[in-house]
Amino acid sequence: MKRTLIMSMAAIAICAVAAVLFANWNAAIVSAADSQPELSNWGSMPSLDGAVSWLNSPPLSSRSLHGKVVLVNFWTYSCINSLRALPYMKAWAAEYHDAGLVVIGVHTPEFPFEKNPANVEMALRDLQVTYPVAIDSDYKVWQAFGNQYWPAFYFIDGKGRIRYRAFGEGDYRGAELVLRKLLRDNGATNLGDTLTVVSGQGVEAAPGNPYDQKSPETYIGYGLVRRFASPEQLDRDAHEAYELPPSLSLNEWGLGGRWKDGAVSAVLESAPGKIVFRFHSRDLHLVLGPAKDGKPVRFRVTLDDAAPGEESGTDCLPDGTGEIHKYRLYQLIRQKDQIRDRTFEIEFLDPGVQAFSFTFG
Repeated sequence: MKRTLIMSMAAIAICAVAAVLFANWNAAIVSAADSQPELSNWGSMPSLDGAVSWLNSPPLSSRSLHGKVVLVNFWTYSCINSLRALPYMKAWAAEYHDAGLVVIGVHTPEFPFEKNPANVEMALRDLQVTYPVAIDSDYKVWQAFGNQYWPAFYFIDGKGRIRYRAFGEGDYRGAELVLRKLLRDNGATNLGDTLTVVSGQGVEAAPGNPYDQKSPETYIGYGLVRRFASPEQLDRDAHEAYELPPSLSLNEWGLGGRWKDGAVSAVLESAPGKIVFRFHSRDLHLVLGPAKDGKPVRFRVTLDDAAPGEESGTDCLPDGTGEIHKYRLYQLIRQKDQIRDRTFEIEFLDPGVQAFSFTFG
């Protein structure tokens, strides 16, 4: 779960100290007759008029949604926490559509490239999101709801009142029970006796054991730099040649090659260039973008100085090779066996790559 956001080069996103975890990541069939969640009333649903555009739908409003149960999900497409919530959003949108549920994704960007509607539209296609999505590039809807987190969930009843809120990767079982209660209260029948079975794949898969995740989200831009271990200090907004650290402690990282480090990202000035990170987690992801002229960037990944093999992520081959051709989150490592401290290295074989942040799970 992330708190606050990058609104400009001077306002940098802050990662929340902890995510909300839940017990049924891979729930099979769960009884829907369990104890019902307690609902509150946080007032009327705020306006959606601040959205700059809509995808998968004409513009929606509180008036046009009156009489429907609505789930509003604040998310951003490069956030691993948001991505792991998507299987539930997609499943509920399909399962309960005929019962009167409308799922709305409010896409509020963290990084500048996520403000581009074309990038968001491409991400929706890749992620197979077909429910309505409001493009909230100016943060107007975010502010109207008083939201602070990715992901966040607001549950609105048929009378237009916010009855439940949840933040972070939370209790999806409890959330579905809320939806079912609101739908029943709104007159829906024949909801069945079991909850929806959800199983995400790739980057959308549920995280591993939280006790085996000891690496925090780490930004590469100087705005929130932590644990940078190259011998040179990060030179803000200037071209600098960096050397890889001679050794790394857990959660330290460094650059190798000639980079320009900005507030939110680092850009490789000439190839080759490297980034190294000592981490402890099942998965390692990097938010990356191609060269600013759109040219793809080839890369090669190693894990403890060897090709990752069967521990490669969905975005690189077992030999560690891959290519950056879109602005998005790239899953580069998924450990299969015992989770332990590992040293990750990525070498970029072409100039211009834009590197934003590491995330884990």
